[in-house]
Amino acid sequence: MTILDELEWRGAINQQTDEEGLKSLTEEKSIALYCGIDPSGDSMHVGHLIPFMILKRFQLAGHKPVILIGGGTGSIGDPSGRNSERVLQTMDKIMDNADKLSAQMRKLFKAGSEESGIKLVNNYDWLSGLSFLDFLRDFGKEFNINTMLAKDVVSSRLDTGISFTEFSYQIIQSVDFLHLFQNEGVQLQIGGSDQWGNITAGLDLIRKKEGAEAKAFGLTIPLLLKADGTKFGKSADGAIWLDPDKTTPYEFYQFWFNQDDRDVVKYLKYFTFLTKDEIDELAEQVETEPHKRAAQKALAEEMTRFVHGKEALDEAISISQALFSGDIQDLTADQIATTFKDVPSSEAAKGEHNLVELLVDITGIEPSRRQAREDIKNGAIRLKGSQIQDVDYVVSEKDSYDNRFIIVRKGKKKYFLINLV
Repeated sequence: MTILDELEWRGAINQQTDEEGLKSLTEEKSIALYCGIDPSGDSMHVGHLIPFMILKRFQLAGHKPVILIGGGTGSIGDPSGRNSERVLQTMDKIMDNADKLSAQMRKLFKAGSEESGIKLVNNYDWLSGLSFLDFLRDFGKEFNINTMLAKDVVSSRLDTGISFTEFSYQIIQSVDFLHLFQNEGVQLQIGGSDQWGNITAGLDLIRKKEGAEAKAFGLTIPLLLKADGTKFGKSADGAIWLDPDKTTPYEFYQFWFNQDDRDVVKYLKYFTFLTKDEIDELAEQVETEPHKRAAQKALAEEMTRFVHGKEALDEAISISQALFSGDIQDLTADQIATTFKDVPSSEAAKGEHNLVELLVDITGIEPSRRQAREDIKNGAIRLKGSQIQDVDYVVSEKDSYDNRFIIVRKGKKKYFLINLV
């Protein structure tokens, strides 16, 4: 398959400005292309990955991607997909966010290194030197207000209002495309479906400045929705971040592993570099042996390895297997802190405690002493993975994790975290 054939098979193409022209160009030569991200936060989440995975596919097909960090555009604020004005961040915060996003791009894609073939640029480098008068004379003159008002990104905001700052965003992003066309030979911009208006504005500017024969193209990716119609990329606790301090590798692994059978093949196509044959085989297993969750396991492993590395993947698998089997005694205190942070928790003093008193009086895990004794005798209570059936059992440091936590398992699936203080 050609690169565009592959993207079509993966369901990763929404709109193209000139399908035949781009197909001919990419088959004729190696092209430069770009995608950008504004530093509105200090980490990407999984939704941000989609267009950059497409850049990587182009790179693997012999093309020359450019990743743009929007230090300049990020100081303005993209109105796309919003029904209200953004709150402007300080320039210090924007620069700090830009540095962190750049570090993520270097880690994930080796962006900026010669070996990767992927360039890393920041549009603050050229936008910050542009004077207000030059902006109006050299670029503002090329944009028709009526055309700008007709763009969805602007027209959708006319009822609620849009500032001149955000109104001008499409001009500034167009300047980026022109700059990269002139200085890096970039002929293709990739973005989410909400970027269509900004991308086509950039193409218009290139043709006005470089002539109607200038070969430049735009391609957008579909909005990724889950089978239930909700937006992809969030769990019950919020966004799934690439920063391990925001979303741990174990949580990251579990996010992918828990995907619906109706979605998993689509995500394998979007996010992994598995071949068509490999994905077709996994798709067949979803149909014939869904209980084995082979596709979800492959997705979780591929994504966790790609984002966090093999060591983090191995640890995530180890934690998952321990929880599934109930053999949690070998987990470390740090792993306990990560894995059980969302289960019901309470506090107890360090030292020795009668098990019944600990379950009832100190933590409230059990509603009464009678119920506690009954559950203990029936083998429903486990400490550090071990079944306890002695109602006079004394809980001590040996039942803890590094004298920081005690994990009580009640029945098959109910876990409780006791913080030792």
